[in-house]
Amino acid sequence: MISKPDHTRRRFLSQAALSATAFTFLKPEMLLAAAPKAYTVQQIMDLILKEGNLRTIPDTVDTLKSGSPDQAVTGIVTTMFATVSVIEQAVKLKANFIIAHEPTFYNHRDDLEWVKDNDVVKKKQALLEKHKIAVWRFHDYCHSLKPDAIRYGVVKKAGWTQYYKNETAALTIPSTTLGDLVKHLKTKLGIQKLRVIGDLSQPCSKLAIMPGAAGGQRQVSVAVAEKPDVLIVGETPEWEGVEYARDGRLLGSRMALIVLGHAVSEEPGMEYFMEWLQPKISGVKVTHVASGDPFLWV
Repeated sequence: MISKPDHTRRRFLSQAALSATAFTFLKPEMLLAAAPKAYTVQQIMDLILKEGNLRTIPDTVDTLKSGSPDQAVTGIVTTMFATVSVIEQAVKLKANFIIAHEPTFYNHRDDLEWVKDNDVVKKKQALLEKHKIAVWRFHDYCHSLKPDAIRYGVVKKAGWTQYYKNETAALTIPSTTLGDLVKHLKTKLGIQKLRVIGDLSQPCSKLAIMPGAAGGQRQVSVAVAEKPDVLIVGETPEWEGVEYARDGRLLGSRMALIVLGHAVSEEPGMEYFMEWLQPKISGVKVTHVASGDPFLWV
């Protein structure tokens, strides 16, 4: 008579043998399907355009600034600016692909000859080459997502998604004072200092949100078309949007102006983009590393 322990042991060995045999006859493609997917830089860029339903933009600034499209991606960092600090943090994260919203080499086209014999540019190139890091600017395509990832990221971080109805710059929030709005933005967006034109006690409800540097003409055009209580911008030429707001108030307008700062105004958008991208990629970690406020406020 076979004891119960022996019977259990034989059944276990039999099942193990069957499992091993089944594994032996698995097709190579079935094994590959079970393994984490490996991506190249080009495949990640193509995936973003496909998942975002984005058409190719002619003459876009969204090109690789360093690295190769064929290199395998070990990790992804999203950020506003691919600063030296962000590059060093990417190395610590073992991420070799940085997706940055703004230029890497200090001019719109990342022209390496914008200023000749630029030692800072050469040292930054050397740092990227040393660590084999690819940098892709994601500006034009980022703003082409539906909704615009940058503006939506700001709205989301400010806690106003329920008021964001038509994907335009304008939205209406419950009435507050300009002073309380300033405090809200500083807290929610993590901004140390804001520049404001207006009466901090004045009521406001309708906002026009234009993060980044849309340019004075576009900012004033939105102000004229939407007639907001507050125009909120990343930055604006002081002889354009700023003077328009100041003279407007002296001539009877109630529109206030809040200047957030370029980098800190668009950073929430690249943080949101990280959240958008991660579920679409398996086996590769996507991390947001904020490039931060470049200024020391004194």
